[in-house]
Amino acid sequence: MNGGTVTLFLCGDVMLGRGVDQILPHPGDPALREGYVGDARGYVRSAEAVNGPVPAPVIPAWPWGEALRVLEEAAPDARIVNLETSVTRSDAFAPGKEVHYRMNPANVPALLVARPDVCVLANNHVLDFGRTGLAETLDVLSGAGLRTAGAGRNVAQARAPVAVPVGRGGRVLVFALGASCSGIPSDWAAGPDRSGVAFVPALTRAAADGVVEHVRRVRRPGDIVVVSVHWGSNWGYRVPDRQVRFAHALVDGGVDVIHGHSSHHPRAVEVYRERLVLHGCGDFVDDYEGISGYESFRDDLRLAFLVSVEADTGCLTGLRMVPLRARRMRLEAAPAEDRAWLRTTLDRISEGVSIGVADDGALTLERPGPSPLDRRAGRAQPGR
Repeated sequence: MNGGTVTLFLCGDVMLGRGVDQILPHPGDPALREGYVGDARGYVRSAEAVNGPVPAPVIPAWPWGEALRVLEEAAPDARIVNLETSVTRSDAFAPGKEVHYRMNPANVPALLVARPDVCVLANNHVLDFGRTGLAETLDVLSGAGLRTAGAGRNVAQARAPVAVPVGRGGRVLVFALGASCSGIPSDWAAGPDRSGVAFVPALTRAAADGVVEHVRRVRRPGDIVVVSVHWGSNWGYRVPDRQVRFAHALVDGGVDVIHGHSSHHPRAVEVYRERLVLHGCGDFVDDYEGISGYESFRDDLRLAFLVSVEADTGCLTGLRMVPLRARRMRLEAAPAEDRAWLRTTLDRISEGVSIGVADDGALTLERPGPSPLDRRAGRAQPGR
C-alpha cells in the first residue's frame, strides 16, 4: 500500500493446461477428447506454424514472459488471477464437454512464478476432470502455498473469500462466483456435502442480494472487496443488460471492484459510483495462438490490469492496462500499432470513459464518469 492507495493486479483467463502444459518441464498426458484435436501437442504445432519454434521444454516463467516484468515494476498489493484449468493427473474426462484443460501438478512452478495471492477457480474448466480432478487441484494448490476462491470441498469453502493483508491492518477480500451463462454446468455447483464451484444459476437481483449479504457478514471496516465473476459468452462486445444490473447491484451493496472474465478478448470498462467494473478481462495465458476464426477480435492481444483504489473508501483512483501480445506461447510487449488498436477498441466499447495512453505505452482511464450503461440498465447515476 502506497500513500493510502491499494493497487491490485487483475487478469483474465490463465490456462496453463493442454498445449501450455506440453511445453513445460513436466508435460502430462497429451491425450484429448476434442472433435478436431486428439493430442495437446497439436496446439503447440499450431502456434509454431504461425510465429516460429517454441524452445520446449521451456522454463516455468516462459508463458508469462513480459508480464513478470510488469508485475515486478508495478509491485501490486494483491495479485488475482482466474486459473482456468484443472491441476491433475486424472484421465476422468468430464462427459458432455468439448474442451478439457489439465496441467500436470509437477508444472505448478509455472503458476508459482507469478506469485498470485488469489487463484480464482469459479470457472467452466476447473471440473474438467470431475470431482476427483478438483480434489487434486485443491490439494496441489494448497500444498504449493496458493490460496483459492470460488471452488471447494463444499459450498461453504467455495463461497469463502480469500483475505489478502495490505498496509497496516487492511485487507483485500476476494470473493469468486461462476455463472451458468459462462458455460458452467449446473451439476458443478458445490453443495453442503458436495465439492464444486460457487455457482450462480442466473444473474438475477436475488442472486446479487445473496452475494451482498454474504459480503456484509464477512467484511470489516476498511476492507477492499473484490468480486471475481466468470460470466458471459466467449466472443462479442455487447454486454447483456442482466450483467450490467448484476454488477451495479453488487456495487450498490458495497463491492468495490468487479473482476469479470470468460470472454476471450477484453470487453467494456465501466466506472459506476466511483467503482471499477471490468466486464471482461480477456485471455491472458493460453494455447490459442494459431487458432483461426475470430481474428477480428485480436485475441492474441492481452491486458494486464493494474487497479488503484483508495484504501479507506474503495473508490477508484486509477487504472493502467498494460498491452501484451502472445507469440511463441509467451507474452511479449505489444508493439505501438497493437496498443493503438486496443486503445481505439476499448474507447469505442467503453462508453462514459475515455481511454488514453501513458508515456510508457500503458492504456489509462482518463475520464471516469457516469456511464451510459447505467442508463441502459434503467438506473440513475447516484452520488457517493
